[in-house]
Amino acid sequence: MPMLISPAYAQGTGLSGILDNQGTLLQFLPLVLIFVVFYFLLIRPQQKKAKEHRTTLDALRRGDRVVTGGGIIGTVVRVDSPDEVSVDIADGVRVRIVRSTITNVIAKPDPASARDAAKQKEQARAKVETKE
Repeated sequence: MPMLISPAYAQGTGLSGILDNQGTLLQFLPLVLIFVVFYFLLIRPQQKKAKEHRTTLDALRRGDRVVTGGGIIGTVVRVDSPDEVSVDIADGVRVRIVRSTITNVIAKPDPASARDAAKQKEQARAKVETKE
């Protein structure tokens, strides 16, 4: 029976074992390169864009023109909480929305023009209320 056992067990050790390991490393090299390309072309730009969007949402304030995820365009009237914002979408129509649903900030008015616009809006509402 000992004749059926191959002497190949002893032949796999030594320098050939190290060369076989390099062969497996070379087989994984294309996968590593593909991952590196995916990281720099897809993952990293997406993370940068998400960070930029987060900072834009954190900087929301009264007077900003925004677009929601549903495509509704409105003006921020009040920041209710860190998660909610009140938005004017038409005259006399005010909606509370979740801050994360805002997809884009169209315009950020300068503070002086925002105050002037708010004064004009209040004067127009006062005129409408006195007529009624």
